Amino acid sequence: MKQKLTSLIALALVSGSALAQTAAPAAPEPESTLTFNAGVVSEYRYRGLAQSAKKPALQGGVDYADKSGFYLGAWGSTISWIKDTPTAPVTAKGPIEIDIYGGYKGALSETVSYDIGGLQYWYTGNTLGNVSGFANANTFELYGALSVGAFTAKFSNSLTNTFGNRNSKNSHYIDLSYTLDLGDGLTLVPHVGEQIIKNNTGLNYTDYALTLNKDINGLVLSAAVIGTTFKSRNGADAVLAGSGDKSLSGSTLVLGLKKNF
Repeated sequence: MKQKLTSLIALALVSGSALAQTAAPAAPEPESTLTFNAGVVSEYRYRGLAQSAKKPALQGGVDYADKSGFYLGAWGSTISWIKDTPTAPVTAKGPIEIDIYGGYKGALSETVSYDIGGLQYWYTGNTLGNVSGFANANTFELYGALSVGAFTAKFSNSLTNTFGNRNSKNSHYIDLSYTLDLGDGLTLVPHVGEQIIKNNTGLNYTDYALTLNKDINGLVLSAAVIGTTFKSRNGADAVLAGSGDKSLSGSTLVLGLKKNF
């Protein structure tokens, strides 16, 4: 009896081990994902320049990604640079920026990937194009990025006038960044970019930033030191009369809070 019992126990252990080894397979990769984000920043900076007159901005977005590599998304932020542009006696309007983008991401190897797509900057209700000396603020760019490990190089080229500047089609922006994973949800991202505005040499500049992010279960805290060479390249800071002639291109610290869900 004791021998039979021992054999049954052994058989049970072997069976249990076999079941553990043939446990339910991992869940298959979803065909697509839909994610959302919402947040606030102490000021909205884009390519180094202040978009919200150095005041806080509300931001949020939605992203759809297919496992094939195709993606679509939209993102928005409050802004003030259009109404702050000196356009007297007319006051231009356009309080919201909405970016609509789509493209394809793929991999060439385990360490090399690419991203190509298009991005429409849509400034809702903007009237900047009705003001003498300015073009419509709405801008469309094509972009391509190549990532090798944590390093990413990106090139963006506008097919329209760029951010309200006349005769500025084919302006471009070159972006280099490196994402350093510090562990425990911390990342450090150094960045440098070069903005060239076609036929507007007095608006060309380099921007740079160092951003520290902390991800706590989808809640991302960020602190970024941002600056530009606008003044040294062009002889004066970028300013807009409607923002009280604040320097919109000088160095600053931007704090952010974003929730991904």
